[in-house]
Amino acid sequence: MTKLFYYPGNASMAPHCLLEEIGQPFELVLVDRTQNAHKSADYLKLNPNGLIPVLADGDLVLYESAAICLHLADTHPEKGLAPELGTPERAQLYKWLMWFTNTMQSSLLAYFYPERWVDADNASGAGQVKAHAESKIAGLLDQMEDHLRKSGGPWFLGERYTVLDPFAMMLCRWTRGQSRPARSMPELGRYLPRVLARPAVQRALRTEGLEQPWV
Repeated sequence: MTKLFYYPGNASMAPHCLLEEIGQPFELVLVDRTQNAHKSADYLKLNPNGLIPVLADGDLVLYESAAICLHLADTHPEKGLAPELGTPERAQLYKWLMWFTNTMQSSLLAYFYPERWVDADNASGAGQVKAHAESKIAGLLDQMEDHLRKSGGPWFLGERYTVLDPFAMMLCRWTRGQSRPARSMPELGRYLPRVLARPAVQRALRTEGLEQPWV
């Protein structure tokens, strides 16, 4: 059986939502970050980076959220979670998924873990990193806002719900404590409730025990 190694609210959320959307049996395996389980010897055998999530399916062990999402779409084509290979729509999905993980997610990591980018005990430097990251994230949210305005929706890629939607929701959720969260913006503020209303997303959030507001 497919196993998703997860922690509530982490980057495992998008793959979890997709597994619920697909509707095939899978097992959730909690990796307790509060006990440093993601740095344990056993977990590092699955992901030497010590990061969450990991998807295990027989002999296949896969990490990186974006890669897991694409794999799930490709192995369940009947669910229509990605446009057909070789189409312009598929190319747009690749572009945005890579942008989500390489640009937006990396900026969010700098916001949440600014101490990783400065010398030890440099609280002032960490504060600057956090402030600059939040400023950059605001501009990236503007980019998402502009895309949604032009695409016409109701989903991120247009008329079709794809792997981009739970990924976008996950990243937008991480802005909820910022001075200008995604939910406060006109287009994103209308879009996010549509994603959250999907039964599969509801099941994932409730299974993870996450309290409202979710974004």
